[in-house]
Amino acid sequence: MGRFSEDELHAVVSRYEATRAEALTERDEQLRAFHAAGWRPVDLQRVTGYSRETIRQALRPEVRRATNLSRRRTSPQPPADYRPYGDRRPYVVAETLAELHGPTEGTVTLPRHLDWSGHAEYDLNRTARMASMYKVVLTEASTVEDLNTWLDADLLRRLWPTLWLPPQLRQRWEEAFPELAATRSNAA
Repeated sequence: MGRFSEDELHAVVSRYEATRAEALTERDEQLRAFHAAGWRPVDLQRVTGYSRETIRQALRPEVRRATNLSRRRTSPQPPADYRPYGDRRPYVVAETLAELHGPTEGTVTLPRHLDWSGHAEYDLNRTARMASMYKVVLTEASTVEDLNTWLDADLLRRLWPTLWLPPQLRQRWEEAFPELAATRSNAA
């Protein structure tokens, strides 16, 4: 963890929390003063950009305390049959790595069904952009053809240990291709 200690980190967080609480109290007092001077809540909202609820809680501290207390009491529980999105997501896995013959250099523009971000152009000569493209293709591919068209087996093996992927997707690929799991072990 380097040259910083846990105590130093706790001190940073404590200073922030104390400053934040003081700033909130000061802001609320000022908003109440403006309100007492004739400013309507709607005017405070318009000028500050705060939501109606924020203004309401600033003008009536008991409302904030009650809201915060009820939030602590009620932590919503998912339904009994709930499955996390990653477990429900139909991630596509290649049939064989040998069929992955995607581009390995130059600039690539992914089709909209894979990347609708508006930044679908990837310079494969830059490792970070290449890794970003591989993550997008792996997570968004809807067919094996998408994988075969845009991924290259050798690049996938090389990038695999560093790709930031949903755990369920990584698990499915590593179950199908244990050699990918081995690249993570070798990189560690």
